[in-house]
Amino acid sequence: MNSNQNILVKLKQASFRINNKWLVKDVSLQIEKGRIVTLIGPNGSGKSTTAKIALGIYKKIDGKVEKYTNKVGYVPQKISIDWTLPLRVRDFIILTENLKEEAINDALSLTGVIHLKDKNLGDLSGGEFQRVLLARAISKKPELLVLDEPVQGVDFTGEIALYELIKKISDELNCGILLISHDLHTVMSATDHVVCLNGHVCCSGSPLEVAKNNKYKALFGEQASQILSRYEHRHDHIHTNEGKIKKN
Repeated sequence: MNSNQNILVKLKQASFRINNKWLVKDVSLQIEKGRIVTLIGPNGSGKSTTAKIALGIYKKIDGKVEKYTNKVGYVPQKISIDWTLPLRVRDFIILTENLKEEAINDALSLTGVIHLKDKNLGDLSGGEFQRVLLARAISKKPELLVLDEPVQGVDFTGEIALYELIKKISDELNCGILLISHDLHTVMSATDHVVCLNGHVCCSGSPLEVAKNNKYKALFGEQASQILSRYEHRHDHIHTNEGKIKKN
């Protein structure tokens, strides 16, 4: 029984191994409606494995997974597409789903790519394609959205815009989001809770709490303190439309 109606999925000391090798060990976290939980960590730290445990893709686990919704959207880290096929955006959205035109339009509008509806996938930029992937994932208005490195192939400015869009999706749909990212700095202002993995939970908390944590700094080195200083600089003042600086 879910005592908190906002909880969508909860992992309790979840562990998973293949051929006697632990991919993740004793991971605990929960995702709630309207909140973004971000997994960070080096390559091979278990981020995608943890996401697949939360999705129910990996079932033979140690520990416990409590899932309270079946309305799930998913953007995987890799997707294989034959770019030579004349596949339009609208066709891609309904490739595995039977959707009404209104649902297609709503999803493409929310992700800012309604104008690309009849364009071929092969003609899209990296940022446009990531927005179409997001549109496809939210087309059935999921309660839980799992995004595995959703900004890959996008430049830094595009990354910031996509993370702002992900925050907007969370707010508009009131869905919980499990987000996997390689960079804490770019997601800091868009996430509510951060879990730092290295096969296990090294540390967790608010973005600033994690960035200040010595275990996080040991994992990411000098980059960690630079991230924190840039973030605190960005948030101790705002830039007005006239180009002036105003303290918060």
